Amino acid sequence: YIGALGARVICDNIPGLVSRQRQLCQRYPDIMRSVGEGAREWIRECQHQFRHHRWNCTTLDRDHTVFGRVMLRSSREAAFVYAISSAGVVHAITRACSQGELSVCSCDPYTRGRHHDQRGDFDWGGCSDNIHYGVRFAKAFVDAKEKRLKDARALMNLHNNRCGRTAVRRFLKLECKCHGVSGSCTLRTCWRALSDFRRTGDYLRRRYDGAVQVMATQDGANFTAARQGYRRATRTDLVYFDNSPDYCVLDKAAGSLGTAGRVCSKTSKGTDGCEIMCCGRGYDTTRVTRVTQCECKFHWCCAVRCRDCRNTVDVHTCKGPQKAEWLDQT
Repeated sequence: YIGALGARVICDNIPGLVSRQRQLCQRYPDIMRSVGEGAREWIRECQHQFRHHRWNCTTLDRDHTVFGRVMLRSSREAAFVYAISSAGVVHAITRACSQGELSVCSCDPYTRGRHHDQRGDFDWGGCSDNIHYGVRFAKAFVDAKEKRLKDARALMNLHNNRCGRTAVRRFLKLECKCHGVSGSCTLRTCWRALSDFRRTGDYLRRRYDGAVQVMATQDGANFTAARQGYRRATRTDLVYFDNSPDYCVLDKAAGSLGTAGRVCSKTSKGTDGCEIMCCGRGYDTTRVTRVTQCECKFHWCCAVRCRDCRNTVDVHTCKGPQKAEWLDQT
């Protein structure tokens, strides 16, 4: 348990919080641990989803959008970041509620009584994950900064935050336990459970691929298609204003670290291939010796003994951009 004084000190030292977020942090310090875990979870998932792409979330390691605006350009990458970060907070808080880690929430109190599905009747029981509380707190905390700013970018962020929250709810699954003679399912007790966060990540990755470019209406209260003939965005679409920056080159202001030094595949024709990843600049090849365990054998009783095997492999890394000609001439 974190005392009131300790909570105030901790919350005052988190950069980028607006006053409403600071108030929630001080009032619910235990939940802030879950917010932090949610931040770590969504960053891992973001980096997994884009591991083979020029933009791979590495700019977000130390800067959590839960606490402020990280990406200055309103690109489709920014749309994905806000959606996945909002989803990560929902997922972590919901899980913490059900696992008894928080004093302010527990199992979902609304799933009670008898219900019906394709397999017949069942009784709600067990501990359903409390998605209601997770969504409610995440909305209050994550959206607080955007609600204070009230500009076109804030409208975009709020929309994508909501997409992330609803994505977690979308993948709640029904888990059941059978009761009856010889394990028959004449009676069932069921509860709602979170799916693995990877399902949410996969879904939002598909939403990223189909993200809709929009522009704010004159009153700043809604979106309209960016160009005539573009389809209108729905509530489940990720939305963005600006085209993506050139992730081939270093541009920290735009959220790009460039691809110099990135490992690539010499044989792949996909986005992880050296031709695409290195933006046509070429790549360097380094011969590396790796040690792995091999020829493992079980010995009675009870040990496994392995040999150390050495494999020499070629590792390909992207070259950096060449200096401008005028620099070479000076």
